Amino acid sequence: MLKGCTFRRRFVAAAVLAAVLALAPVRAHATSKDIIQLQTQVQQLLDMVQRLQSTLDTRFGVLQHLVEQTADSANQMTQTVTTLQQKLNQQNDALSGKIDTASGQVQSLNDSVDELKTRIAKLDKSISDLQSQLQNIQSAPPAGTQPTQGAMPGGAPVNDSGAGPGGAPGSPGQPIPNVAAAASTNPPLHQTFEAALRDFNAAKYSVASGEFQDVIHYYPMDELAGSSQYYLGEIAYRQGDYSAAINAYNAVLETFTGNPKAPAAQLHKGFALIQQGKRESGIHELRLLIARHPQTPEASQAKAKLTSMGIHSTAAAQR
Repeated sequence: MLKGCTFRRRFVAAAVLAAVLALAPVRAHATSKDIIQLQTQVQQLLDMVQRLQSTLDTRFGVLQHLVEQTADSANQMTQTVTTLQQKLNQQNDALSGKIDTASGQVQSLNDSVDELKTRIAKLDKSISDLQSQLQNIQSAPPAGTQPTQGAMPGGAPVNDSGAGPGGAPGSPGQPIPNVAAAASTNPPLHQTFEAALRDFNAAKYSVASGEFQDVIHYYPMDELAGSSQYYLGEIAYRQGDYSAAINAYNAVLETFTGNPKAPAAQLHKGFALIQQGKRESGIHELRLLIARHPQTPEASQAKAKLTSMGIHSTAAAQR
């Protein structure tokens, strides 16, 4: 466009020069044919310059209009992309909040189920005790007959030395050892676990930790020992001690493989690894959970977590 303006200025200068020459007073002999021809050419040149200027103005106007349209389109596209990005961010935030809420609800439901199981077990134990008492009442000797104390049947004295004839324990004349007396020193299993679960839900983690450890120590082969081990991991996780939490979850997965808390232990182990910055190990643990327990709520939570991280949840997990 700069070249066009320079060219136009040159033509205008030439036209002005020609006009000055044409209007200047000339002698009588200057009206020759050459002068008239020069004036005609100058006039044609002026017409060409005017047409060229008109064409340039028209094209410049069209070009300016196109530039304005392109700028408007770019601004609209930018606004559209910004709005879409904001909507996507809001949806991601809402989805993350829903996932966290659902995880908390599932955890609360699992805790409630565990508490219900302990209550059912306690009720079963009470029923068994009542049945035993009923059997003892039914097998009691009739009224009016009292066993002879201090003598065996036939008048033989009772041997209190701890052995019957031949020294064999449990033979006639020897009292049966009181096994229940030895077991009575242990804390009651179900009551201890139920109290620990109440303290855990009340965030009394130090008290709950001691009670869960009592269950594991005194009843290491019981299913509630595996659940107690899981809750020790949960306490460590909530307190931010992810290494201790992972160790507790590993104990559940390795020692109590069939425990109902095993899927939750593996899920939270993956979360703890991710919190530690061990992203690949955490992803591997979540995929392993999905492969081992695909129909559990914990597997659904693992899939949601991987999706929120932008990771495909169906990748093959090493067993």
